[in-house]
Amino acid sequence: MTAMGGTKWMGFSLVETLMATLILSGSVLALATISTNALTDTTRNTHYEQAAAVIDQQLSMIDYVGIDQFLKVDQAEGDNEDFGTAYHWSVSTEYEGTDNLYIVTITVTWAERNRPYSVTAQTMLDGTGLAATTTTTSEMVQP
Repeated sequence: MTAMGGTKWMGFSLVETLMATLILSGSVLALATISTNALTDTTRNTHYEQAAAVIDQQLSMIDYVGIDQFLKVDQAEGDNEDFGTAYHWSVSTEYEGTDNLYIVTITVTWAERNRPYSVTAQTMLDGTGLAATTTTTSEMVQP
């Protein structure tokens, strides 16, 4: 087949078409892999953030009621399903012997796709809680 000027039309050969298809398929596969990994990492990070929220919730409770009262009501372990996933938390304390200080370790565990994950936080707290140290005062007005 010739064009009007007498030159031959040049088209793509079968090898060139196959190579272009192969490159395009590889690019699409790479983009799909990247997006799948990003979604998986986002989900995992969400679980870590929720576990940190459970730790913060328990530390706030311990700080408010005090370690002694917290341990008296036997709250060393529990489950939290506020976030849609079952998070199990456990608290261990160790008395330091100085100024009523305790080392508090909280571990939160959960399962995702039958694989266990956990986050552990450790801090030092005073044995007395804010509820015990907070007092209300009222002033009497004399006429």
